[in-house]
Amino acid sequence: MDWKYYIDLLSQDQLQFIALPIFLLAIIVEWRIDEWRHLDLYKRVDSWVSLSMLIFTGIVEFIPKLLAFIAFIYLHEISPLRDIVGRQWWAWASLFLFDDFAYYWFHRMNHEVRLFWAGHVPHHSSVKLNYATALRQGVGERVHKYFFWIWIPLLGFDPLMMFTVISINLIYQFWVHTELVGKMPSWYEYVFNTPSHHRVHHASNVRYLDCNHAGLFILWDRLFGTFSEEKDFEKPIYGLTKNIDTYNPFKVVTHEYQAIWKDVLKASKWTDKLKYVFMAPGWSHDGKDLRAKTLRRELRLN
Repeated sequence: MDWKYYIDLLSQDQLQFIALPIFLLAIIVEWRIDEWRHLDLYKRVDSWVSLSMLIFTGIVEFIPKLLAFIAFIYLHEISPLRDIVGRQWWAWASLFLFDDFAYYWFHRMNHEVRLFWAGHVPHHSSVKLNYATALRQGVGERVHKYFFWIWIPLLGFDPLMMFTVISINLIYQFWVHTELVGKMPSWYEYVFNTPSHHRVHHASNVRYLDCNHAGLFILWDRLFGTFSEEKDFEKPIYGLTKNIDTYNPFKVVTHEYQAIWKDVLKASKWTDKLKYVFMAPGWSHDGKDLRAKTLRRELRLN
């Protein structure tokens, strides 16, 4: 296998690198507004942890992304639709829908499968929501991420086209990580992911837990029952239901994996051990069920 060929081909995916200076500028502008208006949106050490997660993610993601890219090439080659689907306008429009559908389920499973949550939880570990938090990506989730997209090249979409749309989707998600933007016009709020919707997603309030997994289109959450509206009477409280109270980047990345291991060891039955790995966060074999759906059901919020 010619690894250099695939790496050179993948290196054409440059959109996120092009967008990075814009992201950093937005962070600086938001931080200056925060200082000027005394909003308490930023904490310097917390922001440094967020930037550390960005670096860790880039390191961890390289091999899984390269392997996924190679797999997508082979799957595209065997697709009966590869000579039909090209770069037509309708192909791009269709791919935006398919990509966002894959992202929705990837993101939702990161909240509903504890092993996946362990890889995603760094993104939610900050008690602040700002543009630096947007760069505080989940590290471990990069290992399993691309399995959720593996069906798309079989529909005839080529890998470079796919990675372009994946990048555009992620770039869009940057701007929704802010408290400075209120609600958008109602039609936009109904169709697209917005800062209001994403504030809900980052909240630890029971009302908001495990809701609004959208990347671009909030319609998926409305369709599959995971939508929650930001309420004026309940301000989102950011962070985890039990915050880790550390700014050690290594602990931020690994703390939930360690917690899973401890729970697996304390369970005597193999079925319970497996449930600690694959059930939603909050499940327990010998204590109260603290899963998000259970907590909301108790408060009659479903």
